Amino acid sequence: MSETINHDRRRLLAATVMSIAAARVASAVAADARASSVGSNKSFGQLKQIDAGVLSIGYAEAGPAGGPPVILLHGWPYDIHSFVDVAPLLAGAGYRVIVPYLRGYGTTQFRSSATVRNGQQSALAVDVIALMDALGIQRAVIAGFDWGARTANIVAALWPERCKAMVSVSGYLIGSQEFNRMPLSPKAELEWWYQFYFATERGRAGYEKYRRDFAKLIWQLASPQWNFDDATFNRSAAAFDNPDHVEVVIHNYRWRLGLAQGEPQYDSLERRLAQGPIISVPTITLESDANGAPHPDASAYAKKFSGKYVHRVITGGVGHNLPQEAPRAFAEAVVEADGF
Repeated sequence: MSETINHDRRRLLAATVMSIAAARVASAVAADARASSVGSNKSFGQLKQIDAGVLSIGYAEAGPAGGPPVILLHGWPYDIHSFVDVAPLLAGAGYRVIVPYLRGYGTTQFRSSATVRNGQQSALAVDVIALMDALGIQRAVIAGFDWGARTANIVAALWPERCKAMVSVSGYLIGSQEFNRMPLSPKAELEWWYQFYFATERGRAGYEKYRRDFAKLIWQLASPQWNFDDATFNRSAAAFDNPDHVEVVIHNYRWRLGLAQGEPQYDSLERRLAQGPIISVPTITLESDANGAPHPDASAYAKKFSGKYVHRVITGGVGHNLPQEAPRAFAEAVVEADGF
């Protein structure tokens, strides 16, 4: 009898938390509607800049300075504007929202010309920890997609004391050079065509010359039902004019295949990541119903999360750039994960 009552209480508590989360975001949507509606936000306004580790990081900030912090991480080939509608929703719900440009994007710059333009997975995660330290943020909800999801995964796995909760599009994306050397089926390999292109000097030169055309093609392939306009694309494409963009992107994909060396200071982190560490922080993983980019099936990574865990599929023809295509769903997931 008591076990049944306790089970019912837990179910009621979970339902209550979800209702509160939805209500907080709904309230933010209503408050934000007076100035703009979801999908019509054009920019973040004036960006900020801060020295953090080897970088001077450009970032957008929204919401009260004393609010619980949320860090939103974009992927390739996207930028901070993937969260241009998510940020005001979370800010309206009382969060301090930080949206940084990753290394090689936008206004983020290397502080020294001697620093290797390294795109390996652990380096990007160290950047996030350095940013948190520079901003005086001890612990945050961390959420992202694509490169940003992988980076969030790594922070949650290696520094769980710094990650209150996580939202990760396409689940668990931590990899290793050894794993990435394993051949896939021909159909699966075809989906990674650009990775093989980037492995060649022709590919590097092609990306340098046609980076905007390349990015637009990836957007179309990864989100086949997202009818973005030129203004939306051009707003993000400006971030690819960063002088280090091509070098960081090419190194990222070559490093994955073991065709480029990482830096020694990250070796111990990569050894830990190569073990496929379990993530213990509360997590919501999201997948979209029309994701045209390579992504694992949810069943392949469910056991990688040992804490409170929920997986959801976002429907309606949503593609790879889930936070920009379905900002309300993404914002709701952040608030819900924070309430776990």
